[in-house]
Amino acid sequence: MFFIALYHRLQPLQPQLRVSTTALIHGIFLTHRKLTSFHSQNDPYPNPTSPSSPSQCTSLVQRVCSLVCDSYNNRENTHSPKLILPVDIETLTPEQCITVVASLADEAGSMAALGFFHRAIECPKFRNFMRLYIVSSMCLMRNENFERAHEVIHCMVKNFGEIGMLKEAVDMVFEMCNQGLVFTARTLNCIVIVSGRVGRIEIAEKVFEEMCERGLCPDAMCFKSMVVAYCRLGRAVDADRWMSAMLEKGFIVDNATCTLIVSVLCQKGFVNRAFWIFNRLTELGFSPNLINFTCLIDGLSRRGSVKQAFELLEEMVAKGWKPNVFTHTALIHGLCTKGWTEKAFRLFLKLVRSDTYKPNVHTYTVMITGYCKEEKLSRAEMLLSRMQEQGLAPNAQTYTSLIDGYCKAGNFTRAYELMEVIKNNRLSLGMATYNSVIDGLFKKGEVREAYELLDEGVRAGLSADLVTYTILISDCCRRNDSELAFALWCQMVKLGVRPDMHTYTTLITAQCKQKRMKESEKLFDDAIRLDLVPTKETLTSMISGYCRDKNITSAMKFFHRMGEYGCAPDSLAYGALISGLCKESMLDEARNQYHSMMDKGITPCEVTRLTIAYEFCKKDDPSTAMVLLDGLDKRLWTRTVDTLIRKLCSEKKADMAALFFHKMLDKCQTVNRITLTAFMTACYDGNKYSLLSNVNKRITKDHLCSLNVHSEESK
Repeated sequence: MFFIALYHRLQPLQPQLRVSTTALIHGIFLTHRKLTSFHSQNDPYPNPTSPSSPSQCTSLVQRVCSLVCDSYNNRENTHSPKLILPVDIETLTPEQCITVVASLADEAGSMAALGFFHRAIECPKFRNFMRLYIVSSMCLMRNENFERAHEVIHCMVKNFGEIGMLKEAVDMVFEMCNQGLVFTARTLNCIVIVSGRVGRIEIAEKVFEEMCERGLCPDAMCFKSMVVAYCRLGRAVDADRWMSAMLEKGFIVDNATCTLIVSVLCQKGFVNRAFWIFNRLTELGFSPNLINFTCLIDGLSRRGSVKQAFELLEEMVAKGWKPNVFTHTALIHGLCTKGWTEKAFRLFLKLVRSDTYKPNVHTYTVMITGYCKEEKLSRAEMLLSRMQEQGLAPNAQTYTSLIDGYCKAGNFTRAYELMEVIKNNRLSLGMATYNSVIDGLFKKGEVREAYELLDEGVRAGLSADLVTYTILISDCCRRNDSELAFALWCQMVKLGVRPDMHTYTTLITAQCKQKRMKESEKLFDDAIRLDLVPTKETLTSMISGYCRDKNITSAMKFFHRMGEYGCAPDSLAYGALISGLCKESMLDEARNQYHSMMDKGITPCEVTRLTIAYEFCKKDDPSTAMVLLDGLDKRLWTRTVDTLIRKLCSEKKADMAALFFHKMLDKCQTVNRITLTAFMTACYDGNKYSLLSNVNKRITKDHLCSLNVHSEESK
């Protein structure tokens, strides 16, 4: 009866576990008294009911204990994996259930108590009864069966994690530690794994730190659960952090986890990192399968790294994997992304002629999308017809690609026709389709019609998504209406629509154009905190903005950070920086950046070429300007020098213009009529007749013939 009296005196343990386990544990062992006998002289298989008095309760406990012992002994004889009781455990009260576990542990041993415990937690009534787990584990600990006590703890963590009470269970585990339970790596690994599975990352991180402080070693499953949990949350940076730590320990993942981490990293723009992890896993003995290869090929293709994707394809084939339709579709998508639709179509035809794999709806849609982006709409329509002839039904995405293409081409009549086709075919006319038309209308200047169409979509039960808001914000930025753009931004965030990097870039670019660099940098930092990866356009906008704001130090900082985000500076990024350096008279640094660009095989745009050459001419250093331009091919050199001569003439610098005029005659023996007229005017205005005379002497009859041709070309 001591257990009954004890548990009636104790306050029930609330879900929040405010009552300390110390009082409970001490109460059990200080008032301990053995039960006299398990076996009742009455019917050995009674039908227990809820007792109305302590004596009935004691008798019921004794009978259940007797049944458990008999079943446990029979299990040992028959090798049955579980206890078989001729009694419904659910008829017991929670207090009676606890009493049975404690009595069994004391009289029949740990295994009998553990067997009853597992049967009890199969019942919904006891599955989430915290005191049952506490008493069971403490009784096993008292019997010095710590391994089985940890088994009970594992069950508690898993079961309470399923109902959203993982924190309470973990708190109780740490309290049990204070009562003498020695932590093991297996138990803490179990907590980390369950925490990751239910998305309680903060608990997993805390327990992992506890493991390290106690000198316990996390296993491969522990690391894997953290990687998977962060991947499911879309937190690519954290997933990469755990994956790196896992690789440092020499652990490798299974194929499914490899696909997951590679997919998430590629979706977030960390394709280089995904490629590195893939190669590192292979070095550690991981054997990638067809899905792993295809996933990474798709990521490389979407980024535009088509050459790398085909190299990986060759590696895949060399390892005995034959590409399937999904692999080919990924490569076709990559080729279309680069604008190489003819190469993509050749690969598409290879699939068409294949006996093993045939293009599916997605393959056709990717190819149609590629043609639509290049406004090759007749070919896109041809593929649509061919697709239907093959018995493949176009989906909403297929029609949306065509609608987008026609909107970009300004053919809204055909776009609206295709929207009706979607409705007639009972396909879902989603927000993506509306977005394509709305974007086209905005770009055409039909703002009112765009908003009317958006209202129609909302009335049809659709909600504005990220793309919708980005289109609306972009239109506001084009009209320099920053106030409305930020109002739309706030509404989007309030509705739970998370902005992507393209949305951030749209706003950042608008702020940079207005020299509002504090706002731009705040937006940039917000994007980084959301694990978004800045694009080349984002960073180029920041560089341009800082150059406009005459903050070259910050512009240089962002320029050097491009590699950090996997972006290689292009002619626009170099041009923005060089222009800013020239405006601040930092010509030596501008020249270094210009040479760096040329060494990398990047052709400077005309504005960049003219800007740096003109700035050196302003500093009375035309020889350096000539050296800088000498690296260009003849066509670009001629265009740049023509423009430079006219600009110098407009600035009344006839002497310097004459140097470039003679250089032009030396190099190509042709001269533009407009350039010659500008030079003549400058010489007359500045009384530089000798300069004009020297140039005239070099213009022979052959030159004049060339002059006429060159003049016509310039027209």
